Amino acid sequence: MTSQPDRPRVTYPAQTGAPPGDMAAVLRRNIEAMRDQRKREEAEATRGERLAARITDFTGSLNFVYLHLLLVGFWVAANLGVIPGVPRFDRTFVILATIASVEAIFLSTFVLISQNRIAALSEKRADLDLQINLLAEYEITQLVKLTTSIAERLDVEAAQDRELEEISQEVAPEAVLNELDSKK
Repeated sequence: MTSQPDRPRVTYPAQTGAPPGDMAAVLRRNIEAMRDQRKREEAEATRGERLAARITDFTGSLNFVYLHLLLVGFWVAANLGVIPGVPRFDRTFVILATIASVEAIFLSTFVLISQNRIAALSEKRADLDLQINLLAEYEITQLVKLTTSIAERLDVEAAQDRELEEISQEVAPEAVLNELDSKK
């Protein structure tokens, strides 16, 4: 008897205490598992990553746009002499341009930090998707072999279908990757 490799725990309706066929219970459990994973990922974020995410969230909002419209509008109006009682302090707008340039440097850095974290999480999720797909492919292949064997014992004519023979072959992921690479 060969030992089975460690496999992710799969929950079926009967394991949740739900009546058979209650896929909603499985769905709820899976959603909770995803929420828990996202909470763990948030907890693993460094203080700098959380700060960058908050800054990026704010700078990507309409409130940030409104704030800038207000501040830049005031700056321009004051320095054009449109606002009575407010002295001109940047007649050439060089200070405004400098502040805007420095702000753009910092904002783009915060955006890049946030994008790097999002990319790392996306790669982790893509790896999980790949593993689940490979596991599903393996399980389907085993089911095809089993049902073909049963069909052969029962003398079902469809069991001799060449297509069944082809899909009962296990897929080697590296062969698929090599094929994809050769198409580039």
